[in-house]
Amino acid sequence: MTNLTPSLNGKCPAESGPDSGLDSGLDMNPDSGELDSDFGDQHSSAISSIEDKEDPSAHSAMSSVPSTFNGALEHFAFQSSTSTSSTVNKHLPTSLPRPAKRKMPEQIASPVPKRNTRSSVSASPSSQTLAAGSFPTHQKQISTVSVAQSSPTKKTKRASSTYAPPSTYAHLPNLLTDSLAPSLLVLFIGVNPGLRTASFGHAYAHPSNLFWKLLHSSGCTPRRCSPSEDHDLPRLYSLGHTNIVTRATKDAGQLSKAEMDEGVAVLEEKVRKWKPEAVCLVGKGIWESVWRVWKGKGIKKEEYKWGWQEELFGAEEGWGGARIFVATSTSGLAASMRPAEKEAVWKELGEWVMVRRAERGKEAKAETETEEASTEVKPKAEMDVEISVPEGGPQD
Repeated sequence: MTNLTPSLNGKCPAESGPDSGLDSGLDMNPDSGELDSDFGDQHSSAISSIEDKEDPSAHSAMSSVPSTFNGALEHFAFQSSTSTSSTVNKHLPTSLPRPAKRKMPEQIASPVPKRNTRSSVSASPSSQTLAAGSFPTHQKQISTVSVAQSSPTKKTKRASSTYAPPSTYAHLPNLLTDSLAPSLLVLFIGVNPGLRTASFGHAYAHPSNLFWKLLHSSGCTPRRCSPSEDHDLPRLYSLGHTNIVTRATKDAGQLSKAEMDEGVAVLEEKVRKWKPEAVCLVGKGIWESVWRVWKGKGIKKEEYKWGWQEELFGAEEGWGGARIFVATSTSGLAASMRPAEKEAVWKELGEWVMVRRAERGKEAKAETETEEASTEVKPKAEMDVEISVPEGGPQD
């Protein structure tokens, strides 16, 4: 008979066997499957041991041990689990304590040094609750500093250029030429070519110059042209350009009044030769020079005005002269007027150009129709047939 006596070491009898190393003290009747009578004594001693060490719940569980072998196995398994769980629960705390916060170095309060300033500082409510000079660095100190506002600084004016003699830029190339043709709508007259314009050989070639932009926005051209198209203007849009002074400088301030005045007579000769309908003086300085030459004195402030003038340019016998329009300078250095103000002045010229261009188109169409009518082939006249009768009369 197999020995099934447990050694009360907390292990289940199911673990007994030849390899378990446990001594079995239970005798089982192989025929009935019941325990022998000596199991009762051992069971009673086990119950007494459990009652001394464990709680009453374990005793009540043990008192109901079945008499079969399978029941004995379930009993000892229950005993082992109950003993282990109760022992573990006794050592576990009811609640785990929270870990203490570590005080980082940047959270250490450090006094804020006082500033010797005249500006008034008003601290935020959150900073007023703290002791004076004990703002922690992890909490930003919010303050409103009101500094006496000084008057806005005025823009420094660009130093005006002084006269530069012709020898200053004599070594630089000047490739710009006039763009002229007979009976132009408008002949634009500039002051003189800039250094970039002179080296490129095209009018108003500097990127900051607004000439080509204003020419388009005003309506003088249906599209924005480029400086390289300056010599195509007479053919495309009946527009031309020239300058009152031919030598190139950095800006108009490097020219003398004498040079400007001498250029007026040259302009009059060009206008009489090509006879444009109007001349546009691109810049106030050109009209001031023309006024000095014609009037013998400088123009007064109240006498100056933009746009169309009462005078005519280049009038001579047989020709009344060209109308004069004074426009703003298109140079990027001329910043005395806003872009919108410049466009308003140029718009007046553009409206006139569009009207005259439309009228010229109608006139040209009428002339073409007249020429075609005069060159039509007339029907041939009937030819007179002369019948010659031989002398002596008709022959029989």
